[in-house]
Amino acid sequence: MKKIKVSICTGTACFVMGASEILLLEEELPEELKDMVEIEGITCFEKCKNPECGKTPFVKINDEVVAGATLPLVLEKVKALAALN
Repeated sequence: MKKIKVSICTGTACFVMGASEILLLEEELPEELKDMVEIEGITCFEKCKNPECGKTPFVKINDEVVAGATLPLVLEKVKALAALN
C-alpha cells in the first residue's frame, strides 16, 4: 500500500496563518490511518509569492497543493485518499 504523503509548508507566512495547527495532523488521525500517512514539514513552497496560487497556508497532499489549508480540510482529504487505497 502506497503511503499518503502530506507536506506542510512551515515558512513564516504559512506557519503564522495556520500551518502550526496542521502540524498536529498526526495526533488527529484515526488509529487505522496512522501507518498510511507520512507527514513532513517543508521550509517553504514559495507559493505565497504568487497571488495566483491562493492563500496561505499551503499543504501538498501527494501531488495536490492545497491553498488555504486547515487541519479539518487536510484530514478530510487524507481520509478520502485512504478510502481509495
